[in-house]
Amino acid sequence: MNRFRTSSGGRIDRSVAVPFTFDGETYRGYEGDTLASALIANGVHLLGRSFKYHRPRGIVTAGSEEPNALVTVKRDAARVAPNLRATQVELYSGLSAESQNRWPSLNYDVGAVNDVMGKFLSAGFYYKTFMWPRSAWEKLYEPFIRRAAGLGNAPTLPDPDHYAQRFAHCEVLVVGAGPAGLAAALAASEDASQRVILCDEQSEMGGWLLHETGAAIDGHTPPLFAMHMLHKLRARPNVTLLPRTTAFGFYPHNLVGLTERVTEHLSVPAAHLPRERMWQVRAGRIVFATGSIERPLVFPDNDRPGILMAEAARLYALRYGALPGLRAVVFTAGDSAYRAALDLKALGVEIAAIADLRDAPNGPYVEKARAAGIPIYPGTSVSATSGRLRIRSATLARRGWTQGETVECDCLLMSGGFTPTISLFSQSRGKMRWDEAVEAYVPAESVENECSVGACRGVFDLAGALADGHAAGGSGDATPYQVEEEPVGHAAFRGATFHNRDPRKVKAFVDFQNDVTAKDVRLATQEGFRSIEHVKRYTTTGMATDQGRLSNINALAIVSQELKRPETAIGLTTFRPPYSPTTFGNFAGIARGPLFDPVRTTPIHEWAVENGAHFEDVGIWKRAHFFPKPGEDLHAAVARECRAVRSGVGIFDASTLGKIEVVGPDAAEFVDRLYTNPFKKLAVGSLRYGVMLREDGFVMDDGVVARIAEDRFHLTTTTGGAPRVLNHMEDYLQTEFPDLDVWLTSTTEEWATIAVQGPDARRVIEPLVEGVDLSKDAMPHMTWRAGRIAGAPMRLWRVSFTGELGFEINVPASEGRRVWEAVFAAGQPFGITPYGTETMHVQRAEKGYIIVGQETDGTAVPDDVGLGWAVAKKKHDFVGMRSLARPALSAKDRKQMVGLLTSEPGTILEEGAQVVDHVPNAGAAATIPALGHVTSSYRSETLGRSIALALVRNGRARIGETVDIPMPGGRIPAVIVDPVFHDKANERLDA
Repeated sequence: MNRFRTSSGGRIDRSVAVPFTFDGETYRGYEGDTLASALIANGVHLLGRSFKYHRPRGIVTAGSEEPNALVTVKRDAARVAPNLRATQVELYSGLSAESQNRWPSLNYDVGAVNDVMGKFLSAGFYYKTFMWPRSAWEKLYEPFIRRAAGLGNAPTLPDPDHYAQRFAHCEVLVVGAGPAGLAAALAASEDASQRVILCDEQSEMGGWLLHETGAAIDGHTPPLFAMHMLHKLRARPNVTLLPRTTAFGFYPHNLVGLTERVTEHLSVPAAHLPRERMWQVRAGRIVFATGSIERPLVFPDNDRPGILMAEAARLYALRYGALPGLRAVVFTAGDSAYRAALDLKALGVEIAAIADLRDAPNGPYVEKARAAGIPIYPGTSVSATSGRLRIRSATLARRGWTQGETVECDCLLMSGGFTPTISLFSQSRGKMRWDEAVEAYVPAESVENECSVGACRGVFDLAGALADGHAAGGSGDATPYQVEEEPVGHAAFRGATFHNRDPRKVKAFVDFQNDVTAKDVRLATQEGFRSIEHVKRYTTTGMATDQGRLSNINALAIVSQELKRPETAIGLTTFRPPYSPTTFGNFAGIARGPLFDPVRTTPIHEWAVENGAHFEDVGIWKRAHFFPKPGEDLHAAVARECRAVRSGVGIFDASTLGKIEVVGPDAAEFVDRLYTNPFKKLAVGSLRYGVMLREDGFVMDDGVVARIAEDRFHLTTTTGGAPRVLNHMEDYLQTEFPDLDVWLTSTTEEWATIAVQGPDARRVIEPLVEGVDLSKDAMPHMTWRAGRIAGAPMRLWRVSFTGELGFEINVPASEGRRVWEAVFAAGQPFGITPYGTETMHVQRAEKGYIIVGQETDGTAVPDDVGLGWAVAKKKHDFVGMRSLARPALSAKDRKQMVGLLTSEPGTILEEGAQVVDHVPNAGAAATIPALGHVTSSYRSETLGRSIALALVRNGRARIGETVDIPMPGGRIPAVIVDPVFHDKANERLDA
């Protein structure tokens, strides 16, 4: 029988033994244990080494705020999880855990030399030490610091597990399933129309009810009453219970992020289940029942293994049957530690002494301790401890005395009172107030629709917590719970306890994980830091994984004492998401591997692959760049494709264009407000090119709009701009135009778009088309018709981005490849040629057509890029209209799109190159202010020479002038010309 395991009791299943290893040594626990409770039950308290000084460290708490007991859990070579808190790791058969931050072993760590050199490693030492010599930073200091940083080692192999994400809505979200949270969830769920979600980071809901012994609720023990409450909640269909789920972040409009640990506790996780699941919950209102955290006491050498919080020791003993030691010293400022001492004594632990900071402690539990014969030392603190790898003794001294009594012990239980857990409330931007009664900050003014109940707002008694939760749950009735309990005084202490020992020789820790001592905090104030935020960053106190939940109040009190200013004048550091460390996998979800940067392909993609296409990435799409024949490079292939389109017929996959359906009685009004040109009177069956602006008046996107019916429009966007445009439209519909009756639907994936361009385009598709007259008069440019092609339903657009006679065939995506192949076969007698994006770019540039994001740079208005004609002069309003009236957006010296023809026809300019005034015989350098830059540059097969488009200051007034483009090798002269290089009269377009 293990002497640190009780013979009975607790919530573990003693019939199921669970073997596990820690640092290679095999131990045994029981089902229901955590790694921490199982190690304590095996007499193991040394679990790691501290970050800076490499001091031996052990378990301090029983929750997610644990600063010391960070371990690496390894299932296999790929499943390695560092920095897990042993207090939250549930035991399973075969669990393998390792300590961290030590070498060569936990018992004998070379890094412990840092503790001996501690006087040289005080707060801010890195700011002072690594400044000189300057040259040593890169070669010596930085590599050393990077190697020393961090605790566990990051895994090197890809994580083979999968992670899920889920969105949920509810009327009431309750965070925390202690007594206040359970009462709130029960009261809220009485209304069957309310969806209620209750989450708790523990594996078993019930909070401190699960180990409470000194109370009765409705005649039941607290654990039994918790089970009764949970049974009721499980039976209600409007309630969702989420154990093992941490609320890690509070975001605007009552959005809360939750992390559910789905399979971490299983010895053999089911392959179909995710390792973790992220819940993004939008709640009507939120009830925080996050409890409180016992506050450590800051005294010399308060970090030895075996020193832990009194309530944590009580929890381990009563809930897990794990005794933190056999002979304990208790150091406290309040009554709750007496309750822990009595419970442990009843389980066989000898309580050697209780040192109480108060001069005259009293209360029911104090009297019970006296009656039990426990030695009580009032007005006393711990002035020293001893023991290398585990505490062996504690020296008790009267306040102000230098000498004291040394008491042997194998554990020390400390309690400085309880600090309400206000992290999520702080994240919600709520305002806090200092409560003298609990000597801590508590919630005051809410910003979001939330409230705090129970211990997280300073209500520590059981009856009060249940009543608080019941009221917050929405019930107007008085609390229905009858509670019998012994009153527990909750006096607290904050700051460092008095001692006369030389701080250069002993360390009293405020922040255990970051090795911040009381001396470090005092040093920060001596060196001029007054704000608690500055003290935090200078000393790193509160910057550990618990974000200061253990250390903040003590650090704040020390600063207050040093500066002789009240705590409220110094402030409190801000808590930020995540509440506790959250895995990258949880945030990534399925966005990993191929899905990290998803590749979208069109229905015609595989045909392009089979026919030798070279691809380029456009946004997240794979698009055919060009189709080389044997022996052809990019330039030869593009030249051939250009000739084919201009002289015969080409076929192009335009399926990647964004497509959005705007439907509803107010569809025309909505589209009219989004684009610069008018759309209300656009006839059904007609197309119109549209320009969309941001609110600041700059070009955001462009595309062709089809009116499908009086109440329906089909909008196209640029390939990369589709998500941005839909978000823009949704934003305006919801926030600016909520009165309009309109629905928006992305249909990009629903349609395959096949562009057939060139003089022979009509003759190629005519035999395949049913129900549509393709003649020039019946279907002129910028119209569309519904019909069928090769037996498939289609929307046929007469539109062109090449300047040639053109049609765009829109068919259901499932018919895309079949129709493409039918058109390709029909075009064989005409020499039909597939072409890619590079040919499309060349031919649109020959016509002076812009590409948003290439001719525009986020600061171009329509007139800058030759689209002034697309801005309606008589429209009442459109997005960006008022911004266009700003004088700066119509100034004469604005950059305007023009064409450039180099003096040497074979010279192709570099895109992005600067345009400057012409200086004969000058060198390559741009020694004068730039006039603009080259936006597009190609060799035009049609013109037999190079062409370019550019944005040039006051460009249209400079047509005919010569400018220079500095490039490697010298300045290249070019003449500014009209940006339309081919078929200015649009005769070929209108054929």
